[in-house]
Amino acid sequence: MNTSPIGVFDSGLGGLSTVRAIKKLMPNEDIVYFGDTGRVPYGTRSNETIETYTAQDIKFLRSFGCKMIVVACGTVSTVSSKIISDINEPSTGIVFPSAGAAAAATKNGKIGIMGTSATVNSGAFNKAIKQYNPEAEITAVPCPLLVSLVESNFINIDDEVANAAVEHYIKPIIENGCDTIILGCTHFPLLSPIIKKHVGEGVALIDSGLEEAKYVKTVLKEKGLENTPEHKGVQKYFVSDKTQNFSTVAGALLGEDITESCEFVDIFKYI
Repeated sequence: MNTSPIGVFDSGLGGLSTVRAIKKLMPNEDIVYFGDTGRVPYGTRSNETIETYTAQDIKFLRSFGCKMIVVACGTVSTVSSKIISDINEPSTGIVFPSAGAAAAATKNGKIGIMGTSATVNSGAFNKAIKQYNPEAEITAVPCPLLVSLVESNFINIDDEVANAAVEHYIKPIIENGCDTIILGCTHFPLLSPIIKKHVGEGVALIDSGLEEAKYVKTVLKEKGLENTPEHKGVQKYFVSDKTQNFSTVAGALLGEDITESCEFVDIFKYI
């Protein structure tokens, strides 16, 4: 047993989809979450900038003695793989858990990927999927507007702006007959109701946050790092910009008021 917290980070709100899944699957685990809201989005930045941000985010989480580092950001997972692989603690990004789930879910071998521009350009999901299914046909589409829409709380199923953006990005994936779509950014599962509306019930959506949480549970169990069963998990949230908007949207997504457990942190101290 290990009572240290799980450290989770993302460029902003998106990683809360991973937190939500971890809380459901592992209610006895403590979580420290960092959302880099002062520098969101990561997906339009250069690889060098993303790697710099990644190193700072990890250094901050390590200050809490986290027993596992969870990269709940598709952009970081694909661009900063070298930095992630050098983490001493057990760690994971979203790529391989999601790729494995997609390869298992597809029936016709046609898989769509929705991600940030940096994620799609990296080709990391394509490479991972091919390891599971070399014959897979992949349609990867950069969706640069979607992170900003989620961060601004444009996630209602009837929102005209969000629907227009999703419809635009999803078109080539539908036209190519994909029966499975990886939501390759943890922001995107928060738009699942809208995406489902446009792709129909016959298409499987791979929730990258959920698949990552499943993998975290497996790792903790295999390494004997689970918390004591009777412990009730506690969450702490840190952001690099004002907390009010984050707390409001996060509270709605998580179904609880997190105002008292959300704090500002000067991430530049962790250079």
